[in-house]
Amino acid sequence: MDESPFRTQAERIAQRQQKREAVLRAAVRMFNSQGFHATSLDDVAASLGVSKPTIYHYLGNKDQVLLECVTRGVEQLRAAADAAHAKPGTGFDRLGDFLRRYAEIIMDDFGRCVIRTADELLTNESSARFRALKREIDKAMQGLIAEGVADGSIAPTDVKLTGFTLAGALNWPARWHKPDGRLASEEVASQMVDILMRGLAPR
Repeated sequence: MDESPFRTQAERIAQRQQKREAVLRAAVRMFNSQGFHATSLDDVAASLGVSKPTIYHYLGNKDQVLLECVTRGVEQLRAAADAAHAKPGTGFDRLGDFLRRYAEIIMDDFGRCVIRTADELLTNESSARFRALKREIDKAMQGLIAEGVADGSIAPTDVKLTGFTLAGALNWPARWHKPDGRLASEEVASQMVDILMRGLAPR
């Protein structure tokens, strides 16, 4: 029996997802390289050889596109925190695992967008959603620090201040790291986290 020339529903859904992903990836790279205000949806459409209505079809307006980009980045960070929390070992070990993955995500497209996007670039509703998502990551990091302090693998410290200090240090590569630079993102993440974690070890 000959195969049908018509795509199945599953194939149509998969193709739609592939197209949506291509549009989202093109948009996030332009936001990161040119800035949100300097990037138009016409630019994104032109880079893909499609029409502007195609962008609206897959992702919506410019604010919705940016919110989708930063949401994707924050979800990657949240997944990394959940994975680290579920691992065996000390709080120190779990925090180190999370921080390394955190740094790698921050140097990738969607994580980079999280750091480079100021709340005021979004509408009030989207901005509130973005801030709430970032607070979840702050709390997850602080939770891992607190676990390490509790089990003695991390020296006593102000958990909130330590969390902000770690995030502040690890967020900077989103602005200066170049994917084709001297060090790969994994190597940058590993070296930075090693430096930071030495400061948390019990004396």
